[in-house]
Amino acid sequence: MKKKKYLSKNKLYFTIPIFSAFLCFIFLFAGCGQNNADELSLGEANENPADTMEDNAGIETEEGPEQEEMKEEPSGLPVIQERAVQNGRIQSYLTGEWTDLEKAERRPIAVMIPNNAPAMPQYGLSKAAIIYEAPVEGRITRLMGVFEDYDSLDHIGPIRSSRDYFVYVAMGYQAIYCNWGLAKPYVEELLSRDTVQNISAAVEGIHNPSDEAFDRIKRPGYATEFTGYLFMEGLEKAIKRQKYETEYDGQYVPPFTFIADNYRAEYDEKEDAAFIYPGGRTDNAGGYGVYNPYFEYNEDDHLYYRYQDGKKQIDEYDGSQLAVSNVILQYCHGEVRDKKDYLAFGVHGEGDALVFTNGKVIEGTWMRYDGDATPAKFFDKDGNEIIFNQGKTWICNIWDEYGEFVEYEP
Repeated sequence: MKKKKYLSKNKLYFTIPIFSAFLCFIFLFAGCGQNNADELSLGEANENPADTMEDNAGIETEEGPEQEEMKEEPSGLPVIQERAVQNGRIQSYLTGEWTDLEKAERRPIAVMIPNNAPAMPQYGLSKAAIIYEAPVEGRITRLMGVFEDYDSLDHIGPIRSSRDYFVYVAMGYQAIYCNWGLAKPYVEELLSRDTVQNISAAVEGIHNPSDEAFDRIKRPGYATEFTGYLFMEGLEKAIKRQKYETEYDGQYVPPFTFIADNYRAEYDEKEDAAFIYPGGRTDNAGGYGVYNPYFEYNEDDHLYYRYQDGKKQIDEYDGSQLAVSNVILQYCHGEVRDKKDYLAFGVHGEGDALVFTNGKVIEGTWMRYDGDATPAKFFDKDGNEIIFNQGKTWICNIWDEYGEFVEYEP
């Protein structure tokens, strides 16, 4: 059994005024980075995502479409570099996989989805390219699915309310943010900004509602809060009415650097990790201890399968078990904000990270110093950007204080 505890270097800048002033001084001295009223972001821009890599990665060939544009790294691992259109398809920024051009160029949607037992099963989550999971009040977790390919879905959900740290993560993907409800004291002003393009149900605190995108589905035995869904036909109407941009802009930064077609990043020198327990196997108040989720790696298809509350986590859409190619544990400084137990997490700055891919674990860090419009990037202990295997990714926000409960084993 392996158990790891990490002490993150990340901080919630807006809660430490003196330290914030110091950081502002560094920011001015460095002459780069961006900031906003709620989060201070600073530091030099990261290197080109394809210019660094994991030295100890291995190579295994796989069949796949011919790739016209790729870059070979010094250690011999080629990565996707310049994307090239082939027969109306291009490699996705979010998965690295070949995707219809119109979907891969389209801004994704980021959808808030409950993850507690009374809401199960969720609908459409298996279609998400990225699933971001983080604790909320009540010390359970909530999910945010980032979808670029949702055309085959009629609806997604159930859909739940917003927390500001989810919004900041969605902004890094240039995603259109979708929610029903909000933690009003911390999200109302944020969702009203021009920089946050959101599709929100009409509730108190929402000043630009898009009710045409939402409706309820009868679910006998379910509480009303778990019957609201986002409907794709209404979503398209709302995006058009709100006059939101539908394609990535020229400043977009892809969240991951993926291995090229016909190769596999094996990381042979790294430690085996076939079972991942974000909250360990015992109850704890860090967000993952209530339903004790875990991932199990399958060597045959190189996927990590998700379990929760002692059962497979199933998508109601097609009956499939949720599965991804990469799992990330992103350690963040967290705080309890008020008597309602609303939480705050530092999703800018830097912190520790564990990246799981190909049945291996890579110890490293994450960094996000270039403002709200860029995502966190992940690096190994030597400062080289980690190369991900193509496919979907699940990111678990680990509250620093409860990092000691994280476990993984071969």
